[in-house]
Amino acid sequence: MLRFSKALFYQSKRINLLILAFGALFLTYPTYGGNDGAYRLRRVVIDPGHGGKDPGAVGRRAKEKDIVLPISLKLGGYINEYLPDVEVIYTRTTDEFVELHRRAEIANRNNADLFISIHANANSNRNIKGTDTFVLGLHRTKENLEVAMKENAAILFEEDYDEQYQGFDPNSPESYIIFSLMQNTFLGQSLNFASYVQDQFRERVGRVDRGIRQAGFIVLYQTTMPSVLVEVGFISNEEEERFLMSDQGQSYIASAIFRAFRDYKEVIERKSDRLFASSGSSNNVNNQEGNPANSEGPETSSHPDNITFKVQVISSRNKIPLDSDFFKGIKDIEVYESDGLFRYVVGAAATLEDITVYREKINKIFPDAFIVAVRSGNLISLQEAISSN
Repeated sequence: MLRFSKALFYQSKRINLLILAFGALFLTYPTYGGNDGAYRLRRVVIDPGHGGKDPGAVGRRAKEKDIVLPISLKLGGYINEYLPDVEVIYTRTTDEFVELHRRAEIANRNNADLFISIHANANSNRNIKGTDTFVLGLHRTKENLEVAMKENAAILFEEDYDEQYQGFDPNSPESYIIFSLMQNTFLGQSLNFASYVQDQFRERVGRVDRGIRQAGFIVLYQTTMPSVLVEVGFISNEEEERFLMSDQGQSYIASAIFRAFRDYKEVIERKSDRLFASSGSSNNVNNQEGNPANSEGPETSSHPDNITFKVQVISSRNKIPLDSDFFKGIKDIEVYESDGLFRYVVGAAATLEDITVYREKINKIFPDAFIVAVRSGNLISLQEAISSN
């Protein structure tokens, strides 16, 4: 089992490649499930942070857990009312403690299309106020690291957190270096949604826009879909605490996130409609020249356990024609059916080192492509493949 320890970061290049591949265990590509194969955002998981024995940030009068729950329920209510084609799932609906890994499991198990974690911030400087929306990544500032540390400290309320999170220490800056090694498949989509959220906070609710940030949040790291963590304000600021405690303030915040969600859904579905409308005019694109992914493919020498590493470019609930323009000229696309999805892969290599080089070429065309493993014609987990290596 890989562990989050200082020694991890002084291992060989080969171990670093294994860590990169291990990150893909938590990742899949967005799925396409409309009647014509086009993408439809059908399910959102709303995650009110903290709860129960974990109060979260504490202001002069309010606790974070008591502010984010009604905001989350209002947000879900707006989606149910105005977007009835979307299923809303909550990680909690009462004042209960839910472990961070269980929150991610709820989203993953339900094949959610988007994960929204709602939080409130605090700072020793009581003059600071405003909203932030975070996506998964390596912290770029000390302030971002401190926010992640505070939110990740929720795992300390869990009895088996050391085992559950492979030795991750939320209070150790060294633990957070791991996020620089992990592939974040959904960074682009997460950033897009985050931008809609901050625009709504600034333009429609008049909140101070503190921007979109990246940091190492465990709850985002373990989800397998576009995910954001929204800090709706500072309860350490007396004025903002009053606003966040009020029914009107909570309604304004929830409606801002709802409008961001509505706009994000509309834009990505419209793009998908255009994509699949154009895919009907095929011109044998798999034979196109000049595609960087079609030259100097990876070595395919045999693996001792008959394991082959490939690169997945997309998954879909409906079949996509292999000669579709969607694949942008990549040759030798293969499809594997697994867990009710059609998974489209390309390339073949016996080692992670070779397939990683090939993935870099594919990433020029499909930035979200990631490595998968195949044994005897069946997809297997990378963890199983790595352990057989």
